[in-house]
Amino acid sequence: MLAKQTEKRLSRRMLMSIMITGIAVITLFTVTPWNIIPTQITEDVTVLAITEHGCVGESQYGVSVVVSECNAQVGDIVSATFYVPSMEVNGYYDRLSDRVEMVQP
Repeated sequence: MLAKQTEKRLSRRMLMSIMITGIAVITLFTVTPWNIIPTQITEDVTVLAITEHGCVGESQYGVSVVVSECNAQVGDIVSATFYVPSMEVNGYYDRLSDRVEMVQP
């Protein structure tokens, strides 16, 4: 009788572990955390202003970038390295907006 109870407990544990693993996998593919992780980008930006912290420019992604130790003038092009969310680089926003447009009447 004791052996049957032990077998049932093992099978319940196995079932719970399978369910937890399944929920974790579904959550991972639903949330897609790799679209939130920052990606480092280097691009040429046009200097818009000069501040005490450096040159300020705007990237093609609409991000204001401050380049420290910059000797450029307003209107010059400088190379800047900065971080943006991966979803802006890999086109995730574009695919998401296309899906929303298909659903809206």
